[in-house]
Amino acid sequence: MNLPTWFTSARSALAQFASTEARLGATVALLGAAILASLLVAPRIVSRLSRELRQRVIAHPTVPDIVDDVTWMFPPSVVVRLLQFAVLAATGLALLVVWGFEEVALEGAVFLATLAPYVARAAVTLVLLAAAVVTTDLLESWLDGYASESEQINEHQEGIVFRVLQVVVLLAAGLGTLTVWGLDLSGLLVGAGFLGIVVGMAARQTLGSLIAGFVLMFSRPFEIGDWVEIDGEEGIVSDITIVNTRLRNFDGEEIVFPNDRVTNATVTNRTRRGQLRLTVDVGVDYATDLERAEEVAEAAIEGADMVTEVPAPKVLPATFDDSAVGLKVRFWIQNPSAPRRARARAAVVRAVKTAFDREGIKIPYPQRELQGRAETEGFRIRRDRSFEGRTDRDPERLSKTSDD
Repeated sequence: MNLPTWFTSARSALAQFASTEARLGATVALLGAAILASLLVAPRIVSRLSRELRQRVIAHPTVPDIVDDVTWMFPPSVVVRLLQFAVLAATGLALLVVWGFEEVALEGAVFLATLAPYVARAAVTLVLLAAAVVTTDLLESWLDGYASESEQINEHQEGIVFRVLQVVVLLAAGLGTLTVWGLDLSGLLVGAGFLGIVVGMAARQTLGSLIAGFVLMFSRPFEIGDWVEIDGEEGIVSDITIVNTRLRNFDGEEIVFPNDRVTNATVTNRTRRGQLRLTVDVGVDYATDLERAEEVAEAAIEGADMVTEVPAPKVLPATFDDSAVGLKVRFWIQNPSAPRRARARAAVVRAVKTAFDREGIKIPYPQRELQGRAETEGFRIRRDRSFEGRTDRDPERLSKTSDD
């Protein structure tokens, strides 16, 4: 067996103690040195190094606060215990050689040499974990600062970007840890690729929603709290995730849309511009002066509740209906919402109806015009001959008979 040089040199030096008195003296000296080093020297050295590191490095203004927060992962007491263990292990091996148990000392040295790489790997793993924690905190701080100074990213988008970056950092730390421990990543990557293909084929719709979620996040057709209409469903956006979008309609129901459906649908955002134009239809009699009816309607809605002055309301003739000429009453409201829309429409209908009644403008009921064929000489009233010549005929019955 090839022995380390340091072990061969130490064994040669310690083997010179042949007598019992010399061995006892060497034992006392080694134990005294071990106790002195482990109980006095090691704690003082670690405490001083820890204090210098904190004062000169960690407390520096350019070092983020998160570095100080993760120092709990490297407590000085653990370092002291490791040094004490190393001193005691070396002392134990030396005593075994002094007393002639060289084979046992050799086995112990081999065991410690085998154990050392694992301790080093554990330390590197701890460092990688601390680096991942520090990196994610720095990314979060950077995103907070960027989001507060920029209008291109909102709070929801900031949260999603941070989660993605956090996953990337943790994945990198995990792969680094696996590499440190000597695991072969080629098979893992091949298996992950095959698993990705299987999952992609089995969850195409979910992955499509996931990708659509990122598209919505950056295209920003709407935000939480906006009043929108998606595929004919109207409501307030209550939540946007990377998988689905939730609306709360005005009946208190919650509607969930997969994000891939949202990206393929027609989306109407009634909140984005801060104002909304509404239309109310009203019909007037064909005998009505249309210009006067328009003036009366415009004057009536100018003072209606929540109707803006700019843009001004406008009334336009639009259709020739069966019983009336259809007018389009168009007006604008500010800060649109479903309740404001309902109140504004109700106020306009009341104002127009009141003004038309006051001005004598008729809003006609549905009417029908009947014509008889010329060859049948038009309509003729059928008379019941059983009532002819009678003086006690009932006018109401005659009227019903005539109608028949």
